[in-house]
Amino acid sequence: MSFRLLSASALLASVVFSASVHADTLVLYTSQPAQDAQMTVDAFEKANPGTKVDWVRDGTTKLMTRLRAEMAAGVVKPDVLLIADSVTMEQLKQEGLLAAHKSAESGEYDPALYDKDGYYYSTKLITTGIAYNTGAKEKPVSWKDFLKPEYKNQVAMPSPLYSGAALIHLSTLTTNPDFSWKFYEDMKANGVTALTGNGSVLTAVASGTKPYGVLADYLAIREKAKGAPVEFVFPTEGVSLVTEPVAILKDSKQQELAQKFVDFVLSAEGQELVVQQGYLPARNGTKTPEGFPDRSAIKLLPFDAAKALENAEKDKEDFSKLFN
Repeated sequence: MSFRLLSASALLASVVFSASVHADTLVLYTSQPAQDAQMTVDAFEKANPGTKVDWVRDGTTKLMTRLRAEMAAGVVKPDVLLIADSVTMEQLKQEGLLAAHKSAESGEYDPALYDKDGYYYSTKLITTGIAYNTGAKEKPVSWKDFLKPEYKNQVAMPSPLYSGAALIHLSTLTTNPDFSWKFYEDMKANGVTALTGNGSVLTAVASGTKPYGVLADYLAIREKAKGAPVEFVFPTEGVSLVTEPVAILKDSKQQELAQKFVDFVLSAEGQELVVQQGYLPARNGTKTPEGFPDRSAIKLLPFDAAKALENAEKDKEDFSKLFN
């Protein structure tokens, strides 16, 4: 009898212990590079003793495919998403899949960098600008330099059919009256080549096979620091950007812990991690990493995530017709 009571007590203790562990475990789906994701998770766990973060890392498109398959099966595993772009977050918001959270940290951010209802928040600024090989004859400073005869057949860019950042760049420029679709038509006429992702553009520029390119800032700046013959320019008209937003799933059973995670990545400590990882932080007043100009020197082009979502499929179709 006493053995049975003891076994039952031990079983109950085990259940309580398991529940307590589960209660302090957060599941994160992220498109951050693995090293960056581990840094983020380690810092959050250190700031919240007793908390564990289980994380899954993949590209945003693959993560969304996985999430939707899980939802179709009636299971939502992640509590928090930390992914590449605001267009994906806007779609999830419009589908009613995100939970609103009015973070106290939002006062340190430009209102353009977070959803006004608190459904998602930008955590960094990954801009798209101009890269060029240091051996190239011309030194571009403007997007429209790529339309000059001197650049004919010498420019590469990532394709919006492969790259989310390139799709956002396309939407940013084509909805801007100073550029519109005519800018892309003129680039095509001047022999600009659409490759696959940003990595392929970096390879082309660094090797000199295409001495000029449209490229994400951190790729060029990191490679320059390693000794690659690459320079990066923030064009005079401004840059487009992806912001790696963070959001909470509406069906998360860990709403309070998820809110702590959002607040942490938006905090001064969380944004210092962004700097250590070599990216521009989204929080006002945070220093920039080595190789980047001061935030005040970088002009950001206007961007409407809802409009970009609305136009996404047609933008890809029109681009494909133009460049393929």
